[in-house]
Amino acid sequence: MRGLIRALAPYAVPVALLAAAFALVFYSDALPPSLAGLKVYGPYIVFALGAALALAFNRGRALLALVVLAGAYGAQQAWLQQGLDTPAARAVYAGLTVFVPANFAVLAVLPERGTFNSHGVLRLGVIVLQAVFVFWAAMTGQSGAVDWAYQAFLDPAPFSAGRIPQLGVALIGLALLLTMAGALVTRSATHAGLAGAIVAFAVAAHVPNASLTFSIFTTVAELMVTVAVLQDTFRMAFRDELTGLPSRRSLNERLAGLGKRYTIAMLDVDHFKKFNDTYGHDLGDQVLKMVAAQIGGVGGGGKAFRYGGEEFTVLFPGKDAGEALPYLEQLRGEIESYRIALRGLDRPKKSKIDKRQRGSWRGREAVSVTISIGVAERNDRLTTPQAVIEAADRALYRAKEKGRNRVSR
Repeated sequence: MRGLIRALAPYAVPVALLAAAFALVFYSDALPPSLAGLKVYGPYIVFALGAALALAFNRGRALLALVVLAGAYGAQQAWLQQGLDTPAARAVYAGLTVFVPANFAVLAVLPERGTFNSHGVLRLGVIVLQAVFVFWAAMTGQSGAVDWAYQAFLDPAPFSAGRIPQLGVALIGLALLLTMAGALVTRSATHAGLAGAIVAFAVAAHVPNASLTFSIFTTVAELMVTVAVLQDTFRMAFRDELTGLPSRRSLNERLAGLGKRYTIAMLDVDHFKKFNDTYGHDLGDQVLKMVAAQIGGVGGGGKAFRYGGEEFTVLFPGKDAGEALPYLEQLRGEIESYRIALRGLDRPKKSKIDKRQRGSWRGREAVSVTISIGVAERNDRLTTPQAVIEAADRALYRAKEKGRNRVSR
């Protein structure tokens, strides 16, 4: 259940904003007259806000997504409000329904490269060329290219239903699939925001001459991308990138709000440096991810954090050490019994060999790791979180001195 919640969590904001968009379409008359201008200028206002945030946090993919959405809204305002009866409107509509989802599909698979660099300029240049091509087709009446975009590849419904060309429907489906897969694999709010924005654009594109609907759903799509920038920035600040656990900064904030009864456990992977030197950093990272996943699932209401390096912290609010020990002992045993498959043992130990060879082992052997755990609780002598952490650290060293792979108080 916890895994399902984590998988669905990135979609909470997009789903809520989509619901709000549908509500606004039906209750738009309730907007005060003083705010009526938002119906027209809302997408531009949100674009400016989102672009400023994307630039501030160096989020190139989000910035390009916002540029695409704002450009689509501008094109709708200029050409599509009166319907699709003219050749120019028909060309612009085909361009929007093809290029917008195509760009989102590409953004879903491209790595983040920032904004003010050659990658950002190249990606923006491709989008500008698309806009120039659509404008040229609209102004010169290139019916051949437009007719091809409107070509029906499949006759049965639902592929022949609605105004969106079948090519556009296919690209919308592809973009949605890629963005949702990205959100599932990376738990990234950016991918979830892009997925929600694709859905919002599809709704808007279904009624291209309905300016209010197009405006509301474009604004909501831009909001999804903007909020995703903030969510991912927050995650980078308070989540460890490698393991996905809350970082030491998150731990410090959590410690500041504790009550008078809690237990803290400090956990360390035994002989991790030797393991890294023997098998390489790739497998070392794999070990840390495995250990983090096990620690993150600790019972008893424990909250796991990555303290730094191969060291982790588990916080048990409202519990004394005696109550926490069974869960920690169970955790220690689960990690000890977990087997990690090796790709081989013929890996070169030193960097004299090309780095690309350092991960190219072959074989089917497996290894396991163990952890040592030190536990301390708040009491009349240890009255601050820092004092409890220091006591847990001392207990951790005692566990290592006694032979490792054990829990010590």
